[in-house]
Amino acid sequence: MAELEKLMDQLSELTVLEAAELVKMLEEKWGVSAAAPVAAAAAAAPVAAAEEEEEKTEFDVVLKNPGPKKIETIKVIRQLTNLGLVDAKNLAETADSKILEAVGKDVANDAKEKLVAAGAEVELK
Repeated sequence: MAELEKLMDQLSELTVLEAAELVKMLEEKWGVSAAAPVAAAAAAAPVAAAEEEEEKTEFDVVLKNPGPKKIETIKVIRQLTNLGLVDAKNLAETADSKILEAVGKDVANDAKEKLVAAGAEVELK
């Protein structure tokens, strides 16, 4: 075990150029490529990011654009939020307005489906 620690200390003292040369020498001697593990690690990173997004439990339903059928969008906003006509109209006309905040995934997806069916552009955050 002491020999491995000594080897680790020696490798730590190498410059970047010396380490790169060592990698080339080892690749040639053993007939392997050090690039494969790097590519595999890079491919695994998006998977980890996707898993983190799936763990999210609260979502905001954000209206990007009321779409061509603004009246239908306002009706859906009133249905989802129990707001009055004026407040729902103001939400529909304001860019990036939050229709629902900190709701569960099912509620957020349901709201998004209803708003999209009315012609609106919606984003879940």
